[in-house]
Amino acid sequence: MERIKIGITHGDTNGVGYEVILKAFEDPTVLELCTPIIYGSPKVATYHRKAMELGTSFNTVASADKITEGKLNMVDTIKEEVKIDLGQGTQESGKAALQSLEAAIEDYKQGLIDVLVTAPINKHCIQSDEFQFPGHTEYIQNRTGEGQEAMMILMNSMVRIALATTHLPLSQVAGALTQEGILNKLRILNQSLKRDFTLSSPRIAVLGLNPHAGDNGLIGNEEQEIIIPAMQQAEEEGIHCFGPFPADGFFGTAAFRHYDAVLAMYHDQGLAPFKLLAMEDGVNYTAGLPIVRTSPDHGTAYDIAGKGKASPSSFLQAIYAAIDIHRNRIAYDEAHADPLQKLYHDKREDRRHTRIE
Repeated sequence: MERIKIGITHGDTNGVGYEVILKAFEDPTVLELCTPIIYGSPKVATYHRKAMELGTSFNTVASADKITEGKLNMVDTIKEEVKIDLGQGTQESGKAALQSLEAAIEDYKQGLIDVLVTAPINKHCIQSDEFQFPGHTEYIQNRTGEGQEAMMILMNSMVRIALATTHLPLSQVAGALTQEGILNKLRILNQSLKRDFTLSSPRIAVLGLNPHAGDNGLIGNEEQEIIIPAMQQAEEEGIHCFGPFPADGFFGTAAFRHYDAVLAMYHDQGLAPFKLLAMEDGVNYTAGLPIVRTSPDHGTAYDIAGKGKASPSSFLQAIYAAIDIHRNRIAYDEAHADPLQKLYHDKREDRRHTRIE
């Protein structure tokens, strides 16, 4: 059986991207699960490999249709020299990150890769005329969404936390929340839990926006006027959602263990507790889009770049999650494909006629 082709972007070249990628494939058994294709620079990869004395080898190819199964492949997408300043965000490292991402997205559109795993970028350094987005999620939605809306889900073996809003200043969060917006996020999350994670009847916990979930309107009215009506509409559509819960007590009592996913209202409300729970094995998954895209749940880690200290655990989990979700989608779509056409039998005289409708 042909292995799943995983496109891998190298992220910011001055961060830990190449370190976690090369460490992830030090164990050759990972190559039995997939065919990895890095979009990057062989020269930069070699620099990182030598700096940290890593033994991982890779196969350089001109394009993704020239890859070899059973090997770590690299498509050379960076034609010019890239200056390496480990631990520093530069315009040059941001440009190299964008070139890698653009090449991988184009190959996905051509059907040359099945899923995408992205190494961390510096959101400031990557900004350019071609990239004017708060992060990966918004860029990938713009390039591959086909009109569908992306949802950020942070996950590990204990918990899945989805976000109603993502990269917004805190001052804009309340104004960005609408009943229809939250309802749509619940729809996306519910469908993802079914299709991507094989849960037949998922249970979703919803967090409030305000302290104590508004305390019945005493500390804000977003729960009463926006969140609860959205949940009621979702329930009418058959989506099992519960809450809204005060975020502090919800995580403090580990109530998340009783639900298949949690919908947080804003970035740090969900990510702060998640990273406390899952810093070593967390995965960032972009749900709701045709493409399957995952990423390790850590940043460029400039403070340890080039020191050999970065753990590949989160990156490996991102690879495994991408493989599982891709397979789950295939199985789900096959199971929910149009059923066989019904056969109707009509007895006329002594003959049986069959017609298909």
